[in-house]
Amino acid sequence: MSDEAFMERALALAERGRGLASPNPVVGAVVVAGGRIVGEGFHEGPGTPHAEAVALDRAGEGARGATLYTTLEPCDHFGRTPPCTRAIVEAGIARVVAATGDPNPIVDGRGFAALEAAGIELRRGVLADLAQRQLRAYTKHVRTGLPFATWKMAASLDGKVAARDGSSRWITGEAARLDVHRLRGAADAIVVGAGTALADDPSLTVRDPSYRGRPPLRVLVDARGRVPETGDLFDGSAPTLVATTELAPPHRREAWRSRGAELLLYEPEGARVPLARLFADLGKRDVQSVLIEGGPTLAWSAVEDGVVDTIVVYLAPKLIGGDAAPGILGGRGFFPIGGALPVSIVSVDRVGDDLRVEADVHRDR
Repeated sequence: MSDEAFMERALALAERGRGLASPNPVVGAVVVAGGRIVGEGFHEGPGTPHAEAVALDRAGEGARGATLYTTLEPCDHFGRTPPCTRAIVEAGIARVVAATGDPNPIVDGRGFAALEAAGIELRRGVLADLAQRQLRAYTKHVRTGLPFATWKMAASLDGKVAARDGSSRWITGEAARLDVHRLRGAADAIVVGAGTALADDPSLTVRDPSYRGRPPLRVLVDARGRVPETGDLFDGSAPTLVATTELAPPHRREAWRSRGAELLLYEPEGARVPLARLFADLGKRDVQSVLIEGGPTLAWSAVEDGVVDTIVVYLAPKLIGGDAAPGILGGRGFFPIGGALPVSIVSVDRVGDDLRVEADVHRDR
């Protein structure tokens, strides 16, 4: 097998840490001797052994003279765990193949330098594009302090998110809904607006039998205190934070607190919560990835405030129509047409009977 094939295995292993590893990066590692895998592992979260250490431990004496494949540059510093570079050298690894460097300033290049200084053969950049996309939330947070935001929306083929009477369950099929739960499991926080909370009473929990991670933080954006404390967002099944403003009545704020929610109180911007400030505060809490599940109003605020990094739209094979039926994106919109926000289509896939379109937002970071 080629270096690329073994790195594909390491990348697949890294995904097993999704929902567990944050705020650390998801990392996978494979030890190969004589053309076969003798040890492999992935990082399960802060305080647990790094992927390289797990793979080396499972390889045992088989690691001597072998090749280690890792999706991220090994660390060369003491943190909650010892340096991976030391474990690699002591295990007798002869060659390291890495997908990408670690942008964290305490690692950035030092791990590679330590390996080369120890006489270990090093190859970098194998499947780098895939690894960097896998690590994009970690990378953005390390470089900017801000979370990586995915805006998710489900709509009919003509772009409607609900019928004119407000009904919206279910536009998409079961397979698409299951995929949404995978998106939730990959997020540190899920953000919803007051309109969606009132219309759907969502719990915003991960209902995926294979998910082993902790419940994502539920974030309700409600500037005026419209959402009662009796909804499923306050059922105690996951932590809840309410981002609100002084426009919310004091009795509502106290009711939210009485149900165990934490509050962030902002000065209103045009009678709404300033999302850029909210996302900055989430980043300070080590929230690396955010899933925005609000309706057209919250979606427009997120796009207008420049907090959206990527978009996932599920399109159902249905036509709804109606001038009064809401579309995917509300607000005042971009105009003229030359002022539209450009995006780059990353993938278009079938998910059951629906289409799943993923696109990256073009914006300088």
